[in-house]
Amino acid sequence: MVDYPSTLQLGQIVLISHGRDAGQYAIIVRLLDERFVFVADGDKKKFDRPKKKNLVHLKLIEYVSPEVQRSLLETGRVTNGKLRYALKKFESIFHENEKF
Repeated sequence: MVDYPSTLQLGQIVLISHGRDAGQYAIIVRLLDERFVFVADGDKKKFDRPKKKNLVHLKLIEYVSPEVQRSLLETGRVTNGKLRYALKKFESIFHENEKF
């Protein structure tokens, strides 16, 4: 059994902190092992070709997209449109809360 950090979940939003995509948000679409996950954003990194990222290069956000998580758990897949929608929804919520 793989021992993931307690907050690590499918559908979880992450902020990429290292590499070419630093500063961009993505969604965990697959858990690989205790060090690596696959992330996608539905735009540059599609679900069919996700980016393998080391957990130390990601900042875990305590927000899980229920739509993406449900789709991944039920079918094992998610549409790129749903990934884009979930990220836009998260960013709108995040920016609203940032104003206060």
